[in-house]
Parts: sequence; structure tokens; C-alpha cells
Amino acid sequence: MKVMVAMSGGVDSTMTAKFLQEAGHEVQGCYMMLHQKPGYHEENIRKVKKVGEYLGIKVHILDLQEKFNEFVYDPFVKLYKEGKTPNPCALCNKFIKLGALLDFAKANGCEKLATGHYVQVIDGFITCAKDPSKDQSYFLAQVPKEILKDVIFPLGDKFKKDIKELARSVKVLEEFATQAESSEICFVEDTYIEVLNKHYNTNLPGNVVDKDGKIIGRHQGYMHYTIGKRRGFEVFGAHEPHFVIKINADKNEIVVGTKDDLAQKVVELENVNLFIDKDKFECETKIRYRSPKLDAFVEVDKENKTAKLTLNQNALGVAQGQLCVMYDGDKVIASGFIKG
Repeated sequence: MKVMVAMSGGVDSTMTAKFLQEAGHEVQGCYMMLHQKPGYHEENIRKVKKVGEYLGIKVHILDLQEKFNEFVYDPFVKLYKEGKTPNPCALCNKFIKLGALLDFAKANGCEKLATGHYVQVIDGFITCAKDPSKDQSYFLAQVPKEILKDVIFPLGDKFKKDIKELARSVKVLEEFATQAESSEICFVEDTYIEVLNKHYNTNLPGNVVDKDGKIIGRHQGYMHYTIGKRRGFEVFGAHEPHFVIKINADKNEIVVGTKDDLAQKVVELENVNLFIDKDKFECETKIRYRSPKLDAFVEVDKENKTAKLTLNQNALGVAQGQLCVMYDGDKVIASGFIKG
């Protein structure tokens, strides 16, 4: 079978290509240029070409910067300007890695696209990886169900520590086995604020207000804050912790309250992606990547791709723009972006 492998120059994509070749598949590699982070691509392309030579496979260099800007980078900047907290990796997986790259793979005669994601596809559902510490099912939950038949994830049933150990045993791959883990957001060097500073003045001081709109302090620029943050702003005469509970971007204003004020049981979603044909169901849900799963009841408006999520217990730090993913056990059954 002809398989295109998304290759980054890292250990996971490298071992993905090696496993598939050892399984007898006709493998091609593809490195995607997605952004213009200084010095980022040159070293990665060198590594990818080195792997290509070692495996004896063709390696494509695909410039997807225009699409990446349209579907990932520009929305990232726009959402922060609106006072929301974006999830660029979910958009990148949907539109770029398992979107534009899949189209490229098919155009080059490949039957399947493979990536180094730690996730499984079982019975047509995105399913959690065997290694829970590396599971990426959350970030793939916006991918359309119909494309799952065209993608494979060879690392989904493996543990990262074993992958690195196997890479160490191959002489040409030693440098990949010992390299540091990549950051979650590839185009961010240190902080997201550095990205936003290229487009906006993020350091415009503004008012901190309470739930009633009373001015109680000052902040350093609303884009520095996300829901749940408790530092970096001043509350006059405060004797207890205050948390950001809302961001009014149009007023350059942040609303703060107690930890109890962060609690939320009802969550509204938009751009809902369904993997099951139901408009009402119970599930476990994650309101952000690192959050624990919470029991919930979901009501979906399929026509408008919106949903209302009612949690069985309060969630803290529910942030507009973040991805909410719904599970049935280890299976992803739906996802949507938090709108309020």
C-alpha cells in the first residue's frame, strides 16, 4: 500500500515512517512548511532528508504557509484580540495535517496518510492512545469522521518510552531519540504574547472591574489574561485571591471574582463536530486538554452545529475559544468550541 507520512524531523514521525516501511508499505515522506519562525525549517528539513536517505524513500517539501495562515495563525491572533483563548492545534489537525496534507497525499497516488500522533482509530472512532501520558485524541476531535478511513496512526498502540528506546537502537536515528520534545504550539517561540505583539499593542493598561462593573483595579493589557488567571493585575486593597472570570475586549477590561465565581455548569458550544447520529446523549467531557473528564448531558442543534452541555458538577476556568471534547469511554463522540 502507498502511504504518505507527515514528517517533522522528530522521533515520532521518523519511527512512523520506519514502522510502515518494515510492514511492507511503499512509503513517501512529506515535510510541511507552515510558518516563518526564524531558523525553524532548515534544521528540520535537514533531519527529514537524512531519514529519507536512510530509509530510501522520496521526501516532499510542501509549502502550506498560506493555508496555515488562513485557517490557523490568523484565527489564533483574531481570537486573542476578541478576548478568547484559541486552540490552534485542533484547527491545524483539521485543516492542515489531516486536511491539505491528505489532499496532497491522494494527489500523489497514496492510499493512506500516516502521522505520528498518539491516537487510535477503532471502529471508525478516534480513540485514546494506549499511552495516556501522550494521548492526542483531544486535538484530533474536530477532524471530520469521513476522513478517518484514509488515515493511520501507527503509534497509537505504543508507548513513547518504547519509541525513543527503539530509535536509540538505530545509529542514524540517535539524534532524534535524544532531542527535546517539541512545544505544543509550533509557531510560538516563548509566549503567545510575543506573537500578538507583532500585530497589536498588547500593553494598553485598562480597568479591572468586579461582577457589578465597579472599578476595583488596573491591568496591563487584556490580551495578557485568560479565564482563571489570578496574577498580573492589581486589585486595590485586596486581601483574598481574585481570578479573571470574563474579558471584555471591546472595553479593554477584565472582570474578576472569587474562585466560586469561576464555577460553571452549563457550557454553550459552536462548530460542533459529531461522530454519532444523536442530538441528545450523556458523555464524559474535557473542557481543555489537561482537564479531568466530567460527566455531562449534551443537547445538539445539528442544523446550526451548536450544542448545550450541562455538567453534573461545576467546572472551573471555562474559556471561550477552547475546545470541548466529548467521550464515550475512550472514544471521541463529539467536539465543539466553547462560545459562552
